[in-house]
Amino acid sequence: MKRRLLSLTIATIFIGFAATPSLAEDVNAWRLFVADHDKPVITVIDALDGDKLNTFSVTGPATLYRSESGAVVFAVQGSANTVTALSSGISFHDHGDHADIDVDDPALLNVEFTGAKPGHFVERQGNVAQWFDGEKHALLFNEQAVLQGKNAATSVNVVAAHHGVAVPYDHYAVVSIPNPEDASKRPVGARVVGLDGKKVGEDALCPGLHGSAGSGNRYALACSTGLLLITQNTAAPEIKHLPYSPSLPQGSVSTLIGGKGMQYFIGNYGPDRIVLIDPTQSDSFRLIQLPTRRVHFAVDPVRAKYAYVFTEDGKLHQVDVIKGQITQSVRVTEPYSMDGHWNDPRPRIAVADDKIFVTDPLKSKIHVLDAVAFTESGEIPVDGQPFNIVAVGGSGKVHDDGHHHQHEHHHDDAKKGK
Repeated sequence: MKRRLLSLTIATIFIGFAATPSLAEDVNAWRLFVADHDKPVITVIDALDGDKLNTFSVTGPATLYRSESGAVVFAVQGSANTVTALSSGISFHDHGDHADIDVDDPALLNVEFTGAKPGHFVERQGNVAQWFDGEKHALLFNEQAVLQGKNAATSVNVVAAHHGVAVPYDHYAVVSIPNPEDASKRPVGARVVGLDGKKVGEDALCPGLHGSAGSGNRYALACSTGLLLITQNTAAPEIKHLPYSPSLPQGSVSTLIGGKGMQYFIGNYGPDRIVLIDPTQSDSFRLIQLPTRRVHFAVDPVRAKYAYVFTEDGKLHQVDVIKGQITQSVRVTEPYSMDGHWNDPRPRIAVADDKIFVTDPLKSKIHVLDAVAFTESGEIPVDGQPFNIVAVGGSGKVHDDGHHHQHEHHHDDAKKGK
């Protein structure tokens, strides 16, 4: 009899455990992917404690790009004619009222795309367009297929090999138009094509096309005459021209970045000025003078109203894009002159959680700044010349429910690191 009571007691305990709601705890998971300037090496670092998680060897020195979701990091190796995909190990799954997060080890995926001189990389809504400066085609592929180890890609003809760009959409792409007299010169416009390569609608003129970025539902291409703004509602993408304001001095944009959480663009405007671009305003362009020449700039995906500019005097500047001005500056490195080759090793910026990271390739380290206090809070040593850097991650709740993956609830996309 006692044995039966003991069995019932144990059974009751197990039923009680099963009925207990899963416990939840707040967690952060953020990672840095850092490429060396000269070596075919990518280092993965825990952004929260600075610990090195892994080092991956690729074929050539890489420029790194993350997908919007952060699940995949792409290593574009121009000198090695290849693009390698890496799983960041952090992925989100949206369920409407909450999102789940899977946190696994970072890994090299068995996926590579090859072609002569891979250049501009564009990803939006899970679709990727990889440009090759030395090919007459661009490759279009899907992030989810890459995560599944598939090398499948659609090839879209771009008339002639040139230094251009393709922007991916579900059933279309916007591709640059090569200069008909000399394809080695900058493109002269952009056109919409179907995935069969056939042209849709009229070409959009864009002399001197160079530089592209997305923000919100708009994608922008920079020209010598202004910006081409691409939007898509239901049918094919539409392209409209936004001319430079007459109040701007002579010049043009050739490098663009796009705001996260707020819709705006930042472009270079000569070596020591930047321009803030809000396509929804009647006066869309606001010029900001920098103290010295610009080395790199980046937007803050968490604190949406801020962007950061690193200048050759070794200073990082916080730009308030609502006020349209530099609000704080801090010295981070020794000077990095912009004289010399355009691709010399110079600092690059990434933002993760409440930290700003600035690579210092000539000192073999990454500077860590507190994004709120805007002061340096530490440094991370990295062998070689740490150069290109991207951050992925997010924060929220992990439920201890016995499953292999972790569930995480998010309050907004900014906290999700998107």
